[in-house]
Amino acid sequence: MDLGLKGKRALVLASSKGLGFAVAKQFVLEGAEVILTSRSTEHLKAADAELDQLVNGNVTYYPADVSKKDDLNALVEFVDLHFGALDILVNNAGGPPSGPFMSLTDRQWQQAFELNLLSYVRMIRAAVPLMEKAGGGRILNIASSSIKRPIASLVLSNTFRLGIVGLTKTLSEELADQGILINTLAPGRILTDRVKELNRKQSERTGLTEEEIRRASEAEIPLHRYGRPEEFGKVAAFLVSEASTYVTGESLLVDGGLVRSI
Repeated sequence: MDLGLKGKRALVLASSKGLGFAVAKQFVLEGAEVILTSRSTEHLKAADAELDQLVNGNVTYYPADVSKKDDLNALVEFVDLHFGALDILVNNAGGPPSGPFMSLTDRQWQQAFELNLLSYVRMIRAAVPLMEKAGGGRILNIASSSIKRPIASLVLSNTFRLGIVGLTKTLSEELADQGILINTLAPGRILTDRVKELNRKQSERTGLTEEEIRRASEAEIPLHRYGRPEEFGKVAAFLVSEASTYVTGESLLVDGGLVRSI
């Protein structure tokens, strides 16, 4: 199936590695022009070099900390100068610290809010005028399976990921007349550095080995394995593509059936 992404202009946040990189890679494979961004210039250079080997010239990057308003403003200026308009925005950000509720400080709550919710708000606000110039667009907000089932010791993530769902649903109505579709995509246990880090911290808390934790985790998943980043990237590509023209305001899990809720 031709997803109609060839020549589409896409900005993918937190895309130098992990799920963001997997999404950007799939976009490039489908012929989109992609701007990568993350805090690390070193990681961006490596990601850019890898993607350029797939389709030379379709990728560029701009370093930015999505939790900082000035960085986002500079990023949007770069997108406007480079593309002139925008067809696709993928909001993404690294997960906030884990830990029980009583151990977390006001500062950690504020930082998680700015990283995992306010950055999405700011980027959407900035992207909408660029999408209007393009005649419409797609916004994809990456969240977590915690939007359906809270995850132990991830109260910060559980709280602000649900905020993303409310934002997405509200904006699906407000942006429809501009031809902008917006959805939430929620990964379950995909094999990324973030999942490995959470397993390591659980190992430290429980005394179980990381391998034991992984085996127990996989036993909970009906498909009995962690997801692969490229599997997540393919679903993201579909949702922002011309093959998906009547889906907006929805939240889709990519979790191998882990969450049993209807």
